[in-house]
Amino acid sequence: MRAVGYHTPGALNIELATGVASRRDDALVDIELATPVASGRDLLVAVKAVSVNPVDTKVRQGMAPEGSDWKVLGWDAAGVVVAVGEAVDGFAVGDEVYYAGALGRPGTNAEFHLVDERIVAKKPRSLDFADAAALPLTAITAWETLFDRLRVTAPVPGVAPALLVIGGAGGVGSIAIQIARAMTDLTIIATASRPETSDWCRSLGAHHVVDHSRPLAQEIATLALESPPAFVFSTTNTDMHVAAIAELIAPQGRFALIDDPAVLDINPFKRKSVSTHWEFMFTRSMFGTADIAAQGQLLADVARLVDAGAIRTTRTETFGTINAANLTRAHALIESGRARGKIVLEGFGA
Repeated sequence: MRAVGYHTPGALNIELATGVASRRDDALVDIELATPVASGRDLLVAVKAVSVNPVDTKVRQGMAPEGSDWKVLGWDAAGVVVAVGEAVDGFAVGDEVYYAGALGRPGTNAEFHLVDERIVAKKPRSLDFADAAALPLTAITAWETLFDRLRVTAPVPGVAPALLVIGGAGGVGSIAIQIARAMTDLTIIATASRPETSDWCRSLGAHHVVDHSRPLAQEIATLALESPPAFVFSTTNTDMHVAAIAELIAPQGRFALIDDPAVLDINPFKRKSVSTHWEFMFTRSMFGTADIAAQGQLLADVARLVDAGAIRTTRTETFGTINAANLTRAHALIESGRARGKIVLEGFGA
């Protein structure tokens, strides 16, 4: 089967002696691999579309494959079940599915992919494969952050229900705004720094948009809210904003993040008794937790919301077929920090 992988982790570019950056030709490579075989609770899925996430770029930069194997990236996928393991009872050959995969297994940048049925759901009927592939990883991350970590349906005493989403135009922010708007009565405040990303956040349901390139606490103050935000969800650049978050969040508020700051000083949160939560959507699959099937269930809930018209795809760009050149372009755009919504690739060509 066709796939895309690498042997040597690292940057997309190398610095030449002239000081000019040149694109590595081995950062991502078109390869041929054996088609895997389904057993146990695994589904074998013919991959029709994938999307690219920041985790893809982080793994490519720092994680080597085992031995002489190829490392295949990709987690988001939408496709068709072509075989099932002997212990599978929730899916059948021919089912159209979508899912986000597991960090410790080969990725979805391949024609065929094995995935545990418990983290899979039938794809939204109203979406094609490309639009569906944009959703799983970010939807799981947003859903788990909102309802499992921040517990946004449990009020903070004496505080009006408001949620601040830092990085509202990114992949996770884009779906978090929609889920919060569809599932709660929260006042949703998103951050963005460009006209096009601000407009994007408003189109997804944000009640207010503030500029995260300016002092955040001051930006929130200009909104004249009834009370400080009870919940803050930081999707990016947390280290730049943590002091402002401590200033602007409500006493006994709840704070969650998903990025990887080198240092996270939460001492300023103490006087307000702010609880701090890290969300990592691969935890359930990585550790085989007792509630691993919650991810498949929540993806089924997301599909119902999509089919009811309450949530829409966050696909903003399609980079062509699934190959090394197009995936490299997608990685580069994500690393630039200027991506809006999700980048999708579809099919493997002739």
